[in-house]
Amino acid sequence: MPANEIVGMLPGDLFVHRNVANVVLHTDLNCLSVIQYAVDVLKVKHILVTGHYGCGGVRASMQDRQFGLIDGWLRTIRDLYYENRDVLAKLPTEEERVDRLCELNVIQQVANVGHTSIVQNAWHRGQSLSVHGCIYGIKDGRWKSLDVTISGFEQLPPQYRLRPQD
Repeated sequence: MPANEIVGMLPGDLFVHRNVANVVLHTDLNCLSVIQYAVDVLKVKHILVTGHYGCGGVRASMQDRQFGLIDGWLRTIRDLYYENRDVLAKLPTEEERVDRLCELNVIQQVANVGHTSIVQNAWHRGQSLSVHGCIYGIKDGRWKSLDVTISGFEQLPPQYRLRPQD
C-alpha cells in the first residue's frame, strides 16, 4: 500500500524515504540528503519515522549469525537489542519480542533524526519542525503513533545539542 494512503494523504503530499529497518545513520548520505531536502527546501513541518511490525531487518538484528553486507547496516539495531534484551526476554513470544524491538527502533531513529545538524539548524532558525515516531501493522493495516515526538533541541540530551553555525 502506498505510504500516502496509509496516513490518509493525497499522492504528492508525502515525501518518502525508505530503507531496511528505517535506520537513520549519520554516515548515510542518501538519508541525510532526503532529510535536508525535505527540511530546507520543502520546509516540511513534520518528519514521521515509521517502522512496521514484523520487520525482517529488525528480526535479523536479533539473530547471532552473519547475513553479509547488511550486518553493518543493522549494527545499531543489534546494539539496541542487546541493551534491551532482559526486558525483551520477558515477553512470551518471539513475535512480541520482534514487535517491541520494532517500536524501540523507531524511538531510537526519531532521536537519531533529532541529533542531525539538519534538524537542529532548522530549530535554531526558528523553523517549526517536529519528528514523530509511528508504526504500521502489516497484518491489520493499522498505523499508530508511538507517542514520541521531538520538536526542539531542548528535548535532546545535552551531549547531542549542537550550537548553530556562526
